[in-house]
Amino acid sequence: MANKNIHKIVLLRLVLAWFFLSITIGGVVLYVETEKIDQIVLDLALRESADLVDESPTSISNASPEYIAVLQTKTAELIKNHFSVAEIYDRNHSLIVHVNRPQSAPMEAELDRRKHKFPLRGEQQYEKFYFDERLYLQVLVPLHATTGAVLGYFEGVYQVDDATLRDIKAQVYGTLLLVLAVIFCVSVALYPIIISLNKNLYLLSLELLKGNVELMSVLGSAIAKRDNDTNTHNYRVTIYAVHLGEAVGVAGETMRDLIAGAFLHDVGKIGISDTVLLKPARLNEEEMDRMHEHVLLGIDIVREAGWLRGARKIIEFHHEKYDGSGYMRKLKGEQIPLNARIFAIADVFDALTSNRPYKEPFEYDHAMKLLKQDSGTHFDPHLLEVFTGLARPLYEAIHDAGEDELEKNLDLMLIKHFHASLNRPLSATLKRLGSRLRESASAKLG
Repeated sequence: MANKNIHKIVLLRLVLAWFFLSITIGGVVLYVETEKIDQIVLDLALRESADLVDESPTSISNASPEYIAVLQTKTAELIKNHFSVAEIYDRNHSLIVHVNRPQSAPMEAELDRRKHKFPLRGEQQYEKFYFDERLYLQVLVPLHATTGAVLGYFEGVYQVDDATLRDIKAQVYGTLLLVLAVIFCVSVALYPIIISLNKNLYLLSLELLKGNVELMSVLGSAIAKRDNDTNTHNYRVTIYAVHLGEAVGVAGETMRDLIAGAFLHDVGKIGISDTVLLKPARLNEEEMDRMHEHVLLGIDIVREAGWLRGARKIIEFHHEKYDGSGYMRKLKGEQIPLNARIFAIADVFDALTSNRPYKEPFEYDHAMKLLKQDSGTHFDPHLLEVFTGLARPLYEAIHDAGEDELEKNLDLMLIKHFHASLNRPLSATLKRLGSRLRESASAKLG
C-alpha cells in the first residue's frame, strides 16, 4: 500500500510538472515560432516588392509621369500575386500610387480603421491581422535609392495563401509537438530516478518513525512496570482510549497524538520515589502533593521532543476534571483538550477495574456506576455516554487478556494509525528495552 502511494504521488507530481512545463515552455515556443511566421510572411512580402524602385530617380516626389506609370504597372503586378492593396507614398507621405483588387471595399474599410504613423528612421514595420478568417500582413517598407536615401514608402496588405499558411502552421505545430515530446520523455526518464531517491528517503523516514514509536512504547512500558510490574495497564488504557477516540471521530495526527499520550501519560512517574509510587495504602496529603508532581516532571521530560508535542496534552491535562476541580491548571469543560478528556475516562475506568496496591479491582457494573456518578463533574458527559455504549464488549475482550494478546491488539492499532509497515511486533523490543529502562531507573532512584 505504501509503495502504491509513493508511485501514485510521484506520478501525479510528474504529470503536473509535465503539464506546467508544457504550458510554460510550449507557450514560449509558440510565441517564438509565431514570430517566425511574421518574419516569413514579411520576407515574402519584401521579396515581391523588392524591385519597385529599380533604376529609381533621386526622388519620387518630382519623378516624371513616365516613371510614375512604371511604378503603377509594377504595383499592379503585385496585386496579381498576393497583395490585396498596394500603395506608394513619396518621402513627404503623399500618396503617389494606389492599386487594389476588385471588390476590395471591405479591406479598404479595414485599412482606414488601421491608421498608422510612418517610420521616423526609415525602418520597415508590419502588423499581422486576421480578416474574414484569413491571415494578412500589413507592411510599410521604405523605398531606397541606390545611394541609400529614402525616396518614399511602399504599403501593402499581403494575403497569405492557404498552402503557405498550412506549411507554416505545420512547422509551428511540429516544433511545438517536438518540444512537448522532449519534456514528456524527460519526465518519464526522471520517474525511476525520483522513485529511487524517494525510496531511500522513505526508508529512512520509516526507520525514524519505527524508532520513535518503539521508543514511545518502551518508555511508556518502563513507567507502567514501575507502577504495576506489568505493561497491561498501559496497553489496556491505550486500547480503551483509541476505541473511544475512533467512536467520536478522532483520526490522523490527532489519533497518533492520542496513542502517544496514552503510552506516556504517566512518564513523569519515573521521577517519583518508590516509597510514594508503590505505597500499599492511600497516600497522605504530603504524599499526594508529591505524586501530583509527576505531571510537571512528565511535561519536562517530553518538552524537547517535537514529535510528542501533541502527546503532551494528555500528559499535562489528563488529571483535569470537567468541572474545573482537577490539577494542575484547573481547566474546565472544553478548555480541556479532547484527547485529555477521552483519556481521563479510559484511565479511570481501567484503574477502577484493575488491582492496585491499595485496592482490589471493582466489577464492571460497579466501575461504570462510579463513572456515571462523576458525569459532568470529573468526565465529559457526551464522551462518557459514548464510552458507555462500547465499554462492556471491550472490557470482556481485554480485561483478562495476557500481555501477549494485548500486545497483538496494540500492534494492530499502531499499524492502522501510524503506518502499515509497522507490521513487526513490538513485543520483543518492549520486553527487552523496557526491562533495561526499569532496571536503570530503579538503580538511579536507589
